[in-house]
Amino acid sequence: MRTPYYQYDLGILQNTLKSIEECTAGNPDWHVHYAIKANANPLLLKHINEYGLGIDCVSGGEIQTALDNGFPASSIVFAGVGKADWEIDLALNAGILCFNVESEAELDVIAERCAALGKTAHIALRVNPDVDAHTHANITTGKAENKFGIEIPMLLPIIRKAQQNPCFRFEGLHFHIGSQILDMEPFCLLCQKINDLQEMLEKEGITLHSINVGGGLGVDYVNPEQNPVPDFRQYFDVFRNELKLRPGQQLHFELGRAIVAQCGRLITKVLYVKQGTIKKFAIVDAGFTELIRPALYGAHHKIVNLNSDGPLQKYDVVGPICESSDVFGKDEMLPEVHRGDLLALMSAGAYGETMASQYNCRPLPASEPGKF
Repeated sequence: MRTPYYQYDLGILQNTLKSIEECTAGNPDWHVHYAIKANANPLLLKHINEYGLGIDCVSGGEIQTALDNGFPASSIVFAGVGKADWEIDLALNAGILCFNVESEAELDVIAERCAALGKTAHIALRVNPDVDAHTHANITTGKAENKFGIEIPMLLPIIRKAQQNPCFRFEGLHFHIGSQILDMEPFCLLCQKINDLQEMLEKEGITLHSINVGGGLGVDYVNPEQNPVPDFRQYFDVFRNELKLRPGQQLHFELGRAIVAQCGRLITKVLYVKQGTIKKFAIVDAGFTELIRPALYGAHHKIVNLNSDGPLQKYDVVGPICESSDVFGKDEMLPEVHRGDLLALMSAGAYGETMASQYNCRPLPASEPGKF
């Protein structure tokens, strides 16, 4: 296959899904939704669907993709701060499980669309809990200055408004504090916030049918081969032990990266080895058009030379895009690199292929199954 392309190890994906299944067994009121924004490749969606996961969407396109890949509308939740009218209509006509509503203004528009279409919407209100996820600023979503969700002091009158509108079935609250979280403390703090908030609402006569805690569990980008499956046991135990659910209360999770990151890698070919006065560059045929995370977040993916076992040398691994930010790694210690060698950028199953672009008029990358 012509490089660059994505390769997916379905064995790793299945082991990941099995781990989720085992860690949530015995909890019939728990529901895991896959955050499809992480990767919408049909090859992966087929296996995720077979394990009975629902879908978390943030656009009309994602809703349609989920439906086209066999996920029932009754398993789809729809978040996002900027839902367009056509996206709301699509979700209403499909009969999705729940809208995660992010503002009073959005609530008003959904009510208008319900009235126009003669539909009823099941809604949860997304709360901004002001919890610091201790992760990169661009993927933190639960602090007071973030654009997502409704701040707690504004919540009660909006709940009342939702309850009084016959177009709505008020289900509960939705939270999501960020992404690539490896320290469980932010999740513990989230549980404490939810517990306090639920007690406050109950004093106001408001009961919640469901609580959605979002996702955010991170993966090991440093040693992906040693840790191909995240520690789901520790993650789910936080909510099992810290969250005070009421009898029959539904608990929803929205995991994305943790499900698919480690099953994907980007394969790229070395075009040139360029010797500078100080640095040596391995110039590859993949760029931030195929994997934007390093340029966008300063993220690092482990790089493996698939063709060489020569002595280790230091390289800056860079792409062909005409931007200085098109760098995958600096001072990478790799077995001696030659023109034509294939390099693998590991842990690229999440926010890789799905964020690919055609900048510089480049074709979108292909994909294939494979075993690492």
